Formats: sequence, structure tokens, C-alpha cells
Amino acid sequence: MAVAQSSIGTQASALARDLTLRSSSAVTQIPKFVYGTAWKKDRTADLVYKAIKNGFRGIDTAAQPKHYDEASVGRGVARAVTDGLARRQDLFIQTKFTPPNGQSEIKPYSTDSPIQEQVRQSLQSSLENFKVDGQTPYLDSVVIHSPYADFGDTLAVWKTLEEYTPDTIRNLGISNTDLDTLKMLHEQAQVKPAVVQNRFYNGTAYEVELREFCNSRGIIFQSFWTLSANPKLAKSPPVLNVAQLAGVDREVAYYALVLGLEGLIILNGTTNESHMGDDLAGIDKVGTWAENDGADDWAAALESFKVLIGQD
Repeated sequence: MAVAQSSIGTQASALARDLTLRSSSAVTQIPKFVYGTAWKKDRTADLVYKAIKNGFRGIDTAAQPKHYDEASVGRGVARAVTDGLARRQDLFIQTKFTPPNGQSEIKPYSTDSPIQEQVRQSLQSSLENFKVDGQTPYLDSVVIHSPYADFGDTLAVWKTLEEYTPDTIRNLGISNTDLDTLKMLHEQAQVKPAVVQNRFYNGTAYEVELREFCNSRGIIFQSFWTLSANPKLAKSPPVLNVAQLAGVDREVAYYALVLGLEGLIILNGTTNESHMGDDLAGIDKVGTWAENDGADDWAAALESFKVLIGQD
């Protein structure tokens, strides 16, 4: 069993506490904040190292050279482990298999190969990137980066990934998916989806319906574009109220309210080292406040926040 140590303070509050992935093949803990590594380019390894140094215990990447440098993510992780900042088993490491239409000219597999072989080649590349301290490499989660136009192809990728569970891959998931595809995948998969990684913004109605399905099936929703795509929501009255009453920055108050929706975690890709630690400490602070003196104010703010996103 892969267990990631606490990334948010003492884990004393429900808001800060890690969530449990319960797929049919493994039981794994996932932190409420996972460090996102897209578009970091030549800063990738250093930023991953700094994220772990400042308390992040979840790392998200992809075998997609177009937007990610997975090898550098691996180097940042290896350096952190070597320097004693964390053990490999303390970390939740997630990568993605990206279909050909999401790749550039440089790919981690041959597009001339059958889909199943593309998956194996991509996975082998990812495992090589996450060899740490002589240990047999494994991945806490592998996500299909986006569904294929033909669901049969999506299912073929999934079935191939299932072959590596529960030891080499602990959990499986899918990203950028619609609800119908997720339902079909959940019905037909032997290893059920443990995570769904989708945008959280008004363009998808904040995925209220999809998140309801996830919650009903024990699937953790991974939110991305959480801050960057929601400038108005991040300045809304419930956010400002929590920020003032709990004594935290507005961004932290916003993240806290999103986490308060329950059953989800947030991809946080900040490149500011001070924000890395502040975001983690801030969630711990809001959680403690919300379960003590601020309980009534927190409940009111969270209810108002749910109304704003159409989650009544």
C-alpha cells in the first residue's frame, strides 16, 4: 500500500486531511494539494524539488513532451529523496498516457505501433523517469490524458493499463472526460477509475453533475484551472469573508472553499516558493478555524459558494 505522509500540517481538520483512493486494486492516500508540473520547462526539476521541500507530497505530470518534462520531474523527485526531504513511499506520483492527438512531434512511443504497444512504451518511459534510489519504480496513479473519439480505443488503453495494477500502477484515472464516457468506463472496467482530472470553471458548470457521480462511486475529482480560470469566483463575497475571518490570503480562502465541496483535490502549480508553503499552511489554518470558532461563518460561506457554482 502506498501511503503519502501529510502534506498539510497536522491533518487535524477534515479540510486539510488527505483523501483515500479506493480503486479495486489498491488503497492509496492522496494529498489535498498535488503539485502540477505542466509548462515549467527548464525550471521543472528545481520547482519539483522546492515543492517537496515546502511540504507538497503529491506530484502530477504526463508523458507528453509538448507540455511536460517528465524526466525532469523524476530528477526533482530523486534529488528530494536523496536529500532526505521525503521517502518515495511518502509521495503520491501521478503521470498520464497522452493519445497521439495530444502529442507533438516528440512522443514517448511509436505511433506506428498498435494502441496497446503505445501504452506499454509510454509507461516504460515513465517508469524509467521515476527510478528512485535503486528501488523498483512504480506509479501511484496513471491517467488517460483525454478520451479517444472512439470509446473502444479508450477502453483498449484502459485494459492495457489494468495489466500493470496493482503493483506497478496503484490506481487508474481519466482526464478531460465527459460524464457519459466516465459512466461507460466505470461500467466496463475491471479496475474502476479512482480519479477524474477535469477543469473546474464555469465553462463546464463546475462539473457539478460529474462530481456528483464521482462522489457516488468513490472517485476522487482532481480540479485544475482552479484559480486561473475563475478570477471573479476567487474574489466573490464568500471568499472575501473567509479570508478576513480566518486571517488568510484571498487565494487560500478560495482554495479552501473549493476543497470544502468534498471529494476533490486541487492541482496547484505555483512557481512561487513562498506560496508553496503558504498555501499548505493556509489550508491547515482555515480548517482549524472552520471546525472551531468559525464553524457558523464557514458553513454560511460554503453554502453561498455552492450557490454561486450551481451546486445547491
